[in-house]
Amino acid sequence: MSRFDRMAIVGDADLVFGFRALGIRTFSPRNSAEARSILSGIARGDCALCLIHQRWLDVWREQKEEIGKGLYPVVVAFSDYRDLADRVGSMVRDMAVAATGTDSLVRRKGDNE
Repeated sequence: MSRFDRMAIVGDADLVFGFRALGIRTFSPRNSAEARSILSGIARGDCALCLIHQRWLDVWREQKEEIGKGLYPVVVAFSDYRDLADRVGSMVRDMAVAATGTDSLVRRKGDNE
């Protein structure tokens, strides 16, 4: 039996795949309905610790209210670098528009705006 058999991680596939190699249960929901189903199973199961990406945290709160009072796993939310990188990129784009009137200097390859 794994030392991590009572842990679960919910997040995007590229963020959680490394944990699967350690024997941790990983879940990568594609939408809110799938996340609800996964989180409901985690709440009712034998999981002691669940790491949830910030994107699915509101779904967890809803599930917890629907299920009612009970013993739940310890839930720890995490974020990833992509959210921060998007915010910084948006700030730089806004500054470029304010300074030059266009964002052509900071437009990424493939942006069609």
